[in-house]
Amino acid sequence: MPGQRLDVHTHAMPEEAMAAVARRGFQPTGGYKISVRWTPEAALAYMDRQQIAAQIVSMPMTFAGSADDPDFGTRLSRMINEGNAELIAKHPDRFGAFATLPGDGPDEALAELGHALDELRLDGVVLTSNVLGRYFGDPSLEPVLAELARREVPVFVHPTDCPHIDVLGFGRPSSIVEFPFDTARTIANALYTGVFQRHPRLRLILAHCGGVLPTLGWRIGEHTVMGRGPDDADIDPAHVADVLRGLYYETALAGSRNSLLPTLEVTTADHILFGTDWPAAPEPTVVQNIANLTSFAGFTTDELRGVERDNALRLFPRFA
Repeated sequence: MPGQRLDVHTHAMPEEAMAAVARRGFQPTGGYKISVRWTPEAALAYMDRQQIAAQIVSMPMTFAGSADDPDFGTRLSRMINEGNAELIAKHPDRFGAFATLPGDGPDEALAELGHALDELRLDGVVLTSNVLGRYFGDPSLEPVLAELARREVPVFVHPTDCPHIDVLGFGRPSSIVEFPFDTARTIANALYTGVFQRHPRLRLILAHCGGVLPTLGWRIGEHTVMGRGPDDADIDPAHVADVLRGLYYETALAGSRNSLLPTLEVTTADHILFGTDWPAAPEPTVVQNIANLTSFAGFTTDELRGVERDNALRLFPRFA
């Protein structure tokens, strides 16, 4: 029988979309192979084993067209979103989905955003930490962020390879250190370019407890008075602290004291959500991460229940 946990970080792609990606030669971001093939049946069995009531699936990659197939990104995003809508229709109590947006430009992204939320009724939107090399604060992303803020829709921010991964990755899986850095990189740029001043109603969920962001929180804030770029927004340490406090942080690969203690320095327990990163994270790793989370002494019993389920219900009330 399913448990009560609500998993906001798990990855899936409909069969048709997976075949289309394979034909284009794309590989999973992060530089490693996923050992378990996602299917609804495998996911349901996994959720039952791990006491998960429901999972909100996402595809943590951004796709765009090319010279030989300019519509590839928009076509694939539509395929992913409609496939996930069909999945939800079959299992409405067990699955949700963050909508995938194409990376071709704001017009294409906004068109798919409207279709996914208004027609398909998906649960939120996933954005990669950089959209084909463009970080939050880049003018090309401004219309999308503005619309997401206007709608106050939950936005899952998942890291992806930075543009210089060939140099910085050392040939190792990006998830070791580069993924946590890229999450911090995009939020820091968003802060310094005034994204949260312009769009205070953005509701961002940061994967992996924000990576290294909580550890750097005070440092990022203090640098607003030590020195900013010539075109940076007029922000101060209080603004940085307020933004970091209002973000949501999920616990996939981040359920240990190493991640939770700095996270609780920048926010409160009611802004921490449960996530697993399955099947990118193998199930034994998920089990260990859950054990770390449930044994963490920094949560009260009520706070842990909030992390595992209740906090997410404020963002996704249909699962109540």
